[in-house]
Amino acid sequence: MGKIISIANQKGGVGKTTTAINLAASLAAVEHTTLIIDIDPQSNTTSGLGIESKTVTNSVYEVMVGGVDAKDAIRETELPFLELLPSHINLVGAEIEMIDREEREHILEKAMEGLSEEYDFIIIDCPPSLGLLTINALTASDSVLIPVQCEYFALEGLGQLLNTIKIVRQHLNTELEIEGVLLTMYDTRTRLSDQVADEVRKYFDDRVFEQIIKRNVRLAEAPSFGKPAVLYDSTSVGAKNYLALAREIIRRNKDLFKDSPVLAEG
Repeated sequence: MGKIISIANQKGGVGKTTTAINLAASLAAVEHTTLIIDIDPQSNTTSGLGIESKTVTNSVYEVMVGGVDAKDAIRETELPFLELLPSHINLVGAEIEMIDREEREHILEKAMEGLSEEYDFIIIDCPPSLGLLTINALTASDSVLIPVQCEYFALEGLGQLLNTIKIVRQHLNTELEIEGVLLTMYDTRTRLSDQVADEVRKYFDDRVFEQIIKRNVRLAEAPSFGKPAVLYDSTSVGAKNYLALAREIIRRNKDLFKDSPVLAEG
């Protein structure tokens, strides 16, 4: 059984999609079979992996609303161990279409039945909201990873997200855990980043990942070329940061991956 991790934060611009793409790619780069599911109508994860939305015939929209088998919508990527369930702009109306469906919060979970047996990791990129799509992702997940940018008001809105996680845990998915809080957009040139990092660590304690994602030009450029950082420039700071994060997550889940070569590396 693989692990399903949602990347969620209703606040935009925190590095959520960047994290989804590059964490998934990094897990694949160390030879863990990985599926990334893009449930953001903006489809940035889809385009960031080199797939144009207009070329997508079956997307997560058809899977959740049209009853298409998820396996028929999954696409290969440039990385051998990474596959994608793409998004499409049609998804923007999905929440309205799902509103009267029975067990509407479990639609994605049912659509994903059996998939976790075929992958080591499934990463879900959520939209920047706490609507029905995000609720579906959290209901279907084992855990949630929360990116927090090292800027002013970093903790703003996180109380609302944590409350949503609590509600999902109480009523929809009792097994949902917080995988960790990830500090993103860390600027080594400013004291502010250190101050924000300290504040986040005080608030979340040991749930904050040791690995920090630093601001990096190559990391920011990569999506416009339809590549994760590990393919665009594997020597860049951004690529190295996400590879280190992938290894940290594998170590945290060592009971699932006892034979992982990453664990053998120490």
